[in-house]
Amino acid sequence: MDQKDLKVVFFGAGAIGGSVAAWIAPRYQNLFVLDQGEVARAMKANGITIYCADARDKKETVKVKVLDDLSQAQDADAVVISVKNYSLDKVAKLIKDKLGDKPIILSLANGRDNQDILPKYFSKVIYGVIAYNGWMDAPGLIGYQKKGPFIFGTPDNKLQAEMKALADIFNLGVETVVTDHLQDAVHCKIVVNLANSATTLLGHGFCEISDPDLFQDILTNLLHEGSEILKANGFRECSLGGMPSWRTLWVAKSFPKFVTRPIFTKNVKKMVISSMAQDVIQRKSHETELDSINGYIVQLADKAGLKAPYNRAVYALCKQEFSKPQFQPLDVKDVYAKIKANE
Repeated sequence: MDQKDLKVVFFGAGAIGGSVAAWIAPRYQNLFVLDQGEVARAMKANGITIYCADARDKKETVKVKVLDDLSQAQDADAVVISVKNYSLDKVAKLIKDKLGDKPIILSLANGRDNQDILPKYFSKVIYGVIAYNGWMDAPGLIGYQKKGPFIFGTPDNKLQAEMKALADIFNLGVETVVTDHLQDAVHCKIVVNLANSATTLLGHGFCEISDPDLFQDILTNLLHEGSEILKANGFRECSLGGMPSWRTLWVAKSFPKFVTRPIFTKNVKKMVISSMAQDVIQRKSHETELDSINGYIVQLADKAGLKAPYNRAVYALCKQEFSKPQFQPLDVKDVYAKIKANE
């Protein structure tokens, strides 16, 4: 399969879809972005403007080819879907109704729910693991923590030619690799994403954290517990572009804070607003990735017979608090007390 011949359509120009489209578009002419409303109007008028969190004053604007409707994508060879899993079933049905089962589908979403949803509609599905955070400041204006990378894979390691072709296209703008251990990569990213629930629950980036020691304790134990849950379920560690290793998580949890605090503080300063905080705090939405990330890890803990007090308490608190009409972040001391009551 020759990547130069592929017509690639990005369905949606949110933080992930918009950023990666902007990275690739200047170097690949057969790329199109489909969106509607304010986002489509902004892209048509001004293109997509992107910037790195470490260089907010160095914005780059990229012109992209914009589609208004799926009817304009009838000849698409590949459709890149970057919506979150809670919207995926509706989007997949729409694409299937309009385009049938012809295109290759590339799903860029956190969690593994997409592996249950997409095969109901399509026969050629590739899954991408996203190893960076992005956010949308306004339609057509996107920030990102760092540039990639992406990891592509399939559960049965089929579609090798298709994966290589799409990876070649992505690599024109952002580092992309193909793995034969998709489930390990997916689950390692799920562990990293566990932090999103805690930082949202505590309002990190929106209000002051009253006790830095407890904040460090919660985050480090939450992620270390997650890695132990994966080990107990037979998953192996997979390197994800600079994200913390399982050994690093163990060190952060086990060593005295006077040793680990400088590294922890440095990493916290690098944190950007998570996708969950964007949903819950900024958009005031009740639709989140909580069940597909934290709820799923709790299910794996149940399967392995593990207590997992940090993950159980944070998941239960988020489930309770995020459902309220007006979410208000909790104080870290109250969250810590709930966790200790679970032990």
